[in-house]
Amino acid sequence: MALSLEYKIREPKIILDKNPLLLLLHGYGSNEADLFSFAEELPEQYYVISARAPYDMQYGSYAWYAINFDADENKFSDHDQARISRDLIVQFIDELALTYPVDPQNIALIGFSQGAILSYAVGLSYPEKVQKIVAMSGYFNPEIIKEGHQKNNFDTLKIFASHGTVDQVIPIDWARKTPSVMETLDINTTYKEYPVGHGVAPQNFYDFKNWLLEN
Repeated sequence: MALSLEYKIREPKIILDKNPLLLLLHGYGSNEADLFSFAEELPEQYYVISARAPYDMQYGSYAWYAINFDADENKFSDHDQARISRDLIVQFIDELALTYPVDPQNIALIGFSQGAILSYAVGLSYPEKVQKIVAMSGYFNPEIIKEGHQKNNFDTLKIFASHGTVDQVIPIDWARKTPSVMETLDINTTYKEYPVGHGVAPQNFYDFKNWLLEN
């Protein structure tokens, strides 16, 4: 069957009855090949699936939602598109569970930038769908979380959040608010910073990979 999103897949090298899933969500203006470049470095028992965002920006660039500028150069996000993408990712997770022998109790989202913002939205709106989130160079945007999410049960959700201290795209101050938000919801959160811009430092990759293995 055709799935809702285009994707790349690395099958697990260690086959279990049900294998855990790592779902990679790229940033604005990128595509599914971007994060997939480090698929071979990820733990061998996982299905590694990198999804392509639904909004086509031409020339191999895709977005989970539009970012627009007004006349005063204020940047604003299309929250309606973001919410549609949020629910599309959840639908895609359900489709993957029907298509591959993945363990629905062991699903992790790994998001970069816009993909990280969406990872928070999926995890906090539908905590029964994902157990782990790695959110790199993103931030928590309450506008795109399902209403009433504060009442959700987050006992099984764990988050690894990271950011570059000299990020010129998403200010570090935005990311620094995330741990306290997660704390108020009693979500188990690890937060780290690296002396880099808007990208994934080698140490960041190493740290989140270890975090996945430990959790």
